[in-house]
Amino acid sequence: MTIHWCGTGLSAVPGLRRLLEAGHEVTVWNRTLARAEDAVGDLTRRIRAFDIDRLAAGLQPGDIVVSMLPGDWHVPLARRAIAGGAHFVSSSYISPEMAALDEPARAAGAALVNEVGLDPGIDHLMAHDLVESYRASDTCTPDNVLSFTSYCGGVPKHANAFRYKFSWSPLGVLKALRAPSRSLRAFTELSVKRPWDALSSYLAPLPQPESFEVYPNRDSLPFIEQYRFDPGWKLRDFVRGTLRLNGWAEAWADIFARIENADENQLRELSDRLWADHAYAEGEPDRVILCVSLRAEREGRPVWHRTWTLDAWGDLRGSAMARLVSVPVALAVEAVMAREIPPGVSPAPHDERLIARWLREIDSQAQHLQRVDHLQPRPA
Repeated sequence: MTIHWCGTGLSAVPGLRRLLEAGHEVTVWNRTLARAEDAVGDLTRRIRAFDIDRLAAGLQPGDIVVSMLPGDWHVPLARRAIAGGAHFVSSSYISPEMAALDEPARAAGAALVNEVGLDPGIDHLMAHDLVESYRASDTCTPDNVLSFTSYCGGVPKHANAFRYKFSWSPLGVLKALRAPSRSLRAFTELSVKRPWDALSSYLAPLPQPESFEVYPNRDSLPFIEQYRFDPGWKLRDFVRGTLRLNGWAEAWADIFARIENADENQLRELSDRLWADHAYAEGEPDRVILCVSLRAEREGRPVWHRTWTLDAWGDLRGSAMARLVSVPVALAVEAVMAREIPPGVSPAPHDERLIARWLREIDSQAQHLQRVDHLQPRPA
């Protein structure tokens, strides 16, 4: 069984090195050989120039294809995996085109595992844990009113005037800012054309509580079913969103105005300028914050309320973003190898054993990981 790891960009290396150091048989594919050799050349000589046809020709049944390439490569690689009797793993959201591969993947016995990065990925694990913990509690009744929030963001460890730094090309961030979003607020669907139209404040329950700016991201509503909320539960709020440093919206006001009606070339020009002006410098620490919360109320009073909080920053192991995106990908690869994930298209697992094991590994990658019970008194 060979792992074909495609892409050695900024978010890929820690997970790849983890698999190599564990002794797994890995072939590394990258468009730029020198970059791949710089990243993992001390651990392997099995580095190839990326060529999808050459990769597909060498696939054996049971192999695993990992795509850490741009999103438009995921479906073509997944199709090649199915044709070769191999499996597929990526950290990206499941697109409609990827979802359409579910039936052929099942027929071929191929596991196509997606959404196993940071967000989406670790947030899914936390959400599944909270929902199942609530379901198993004595307080779970259809009369309760539930509120769910999940906020994640990568921010500079040391704040700057721009209130942000880029870990990779800004183009994806700019395009995401032009995307509409749907969420649930006060029992009502909230649809906004631009994220900054729904900006709010969030107090993260970290060991030292901190306030951030947050906004809903993409379409939150399909995740109600994915997280296995009972259809009969009363949902007041359900939001999956992005977290930014306070002052971000003000610092970015000019960018919001510029991207509102920009064409593709203008977006790329702006992206290039932002990358030149606001990329992380060599060794400059980033920071990742993730807070996933579920609260149940009865007659206006909380009866169950827990939050997973994660805080991580760049250190001698590299950037927090790279660790928290790529290490879960490596964990998914190992789970596929152990046949712990069934054939078909799937996101991050809801299996409680995998969740517990993966979160233990995530704990080793973060400076802080904790599940807070807000209704239990804290130790003096």
